[in-house]
Amino acid sequence: MDTSFASRLGIEHPLIQAPMSGSTPPALVAAVSNAGALGALGAGYLEPQAILDQAAQIRMLGDRPHAIGLFVLPDEFEADMAAVAKARGQLDALMAREGLDVRTSLPSRWAPRFSEQFAALCEAHPAAAIFAFGVISPAQLHELRRRDIHVIGTATTVAEARAWADAGADAVSMQGAEAGGHRGSFLHEAEDAMIGLFALLPLAVRAINIPVIAAGGIMDGRGMLAAEVLGAAASQLGTAFLTCPECSAAEAWKLDLPQVEEHQVTTIRGFSGRAARGLRNRFVEAMPEAAQGLPYPVLNALTAPLRRAAADAGRGDLLSEWCGQAAALVRPQPAAELVARLMHEYRLARRALAH
Repeated sequence: MDTSFASRLGIEHPLIQAPMSGSTPPALVAAVSNAGALGALGAGYLEPQAILDQAAQIRMLGDRPHAIGLFVLPDEFEADMAAVAKARGQLDALMAREGLDVRTSLPSRWAPRFSEQFAALCEAHPAAAIFAFGVISPAQLHELRRRDIHVIGTATTVAEARAWADAGADAVSMQGAEAGGHRGSFLHEAEDAMIGLFALLPLAVRAINIPVIAAGGIMDGRGMLAAEVLGAAASQLGTAFLTCPECSAAEAWKLDLPQVEEHQVTTIRGFSGRAARGLRNRFVEAMPEAAQGLPYPVLNALTAPLRRAAADAGRGDLLSEWCGQAAALVRPQPAAELVARLMHEYRLARRALAH
């Protein structure tokens, strides 16, 4: 195993737990990091003070290298309020039909300001910062460099990987079509960037001269080795960690994952307004037409209270059940045990390949 990438980050294993916003509490991040991999706090939905508070909690649980993930977004958003009102009416009607006593409301802001989140990230000083949805500015990259924070960009095509390499990133996480959750596309429409991971990896490795991280559909050590054979310096796993007890994903969501059939995983816009991969469930099938036209993060803010109420009611069928293509391969167990199991599987697969 090429350990240079892991060594630069100060971790033992070339394994990154994906920064899944809303599902990566400090307990999960710390458990993964303490086990020798890189735990990552998904902070895309967090206000700046919450980022600082949760980063402090991670350090209290074990001061090992960890990452913080953010969405690269404008600070301000304009919304078509007539379209918002129409979507709210349809979403509220759907909740009424499903028997949930919850309705949409207008938030004070559609999303936290990225510039303020970025400042909090710099103050929190993680070992690495992982970015999706776009490339950060030269000034922001310089600030991270000044603080010795490794920069990892997310890309879904070779062109996006080149954009991150040209910007000066330390590594690029290549997100294959198999990946669960939001698509990181920013130069292409999501539908045009659904490239299988094992086709995408060698193309990216050939195109750029910085480490490439494999993300999408990897659920065990065999997958990690396969990614390495194709040139990956590390593997980033998200869905594999969703059923860990430290993960804050809703219990109904965790219970549904082992039953997921691969053809049920689809690209969804109706929860957030941005393409994301997850389970085709009741909400997806009943998705209001007006809601489908609202952009991210407007729709994401409108559906947030609905998703929280569904989680409280144990209604996984009304949740954004994000997951990768091989979700049924989840192994519910503590995060540290999962890290150890993944690396054991990796070593076994490597020995088998050698013979």
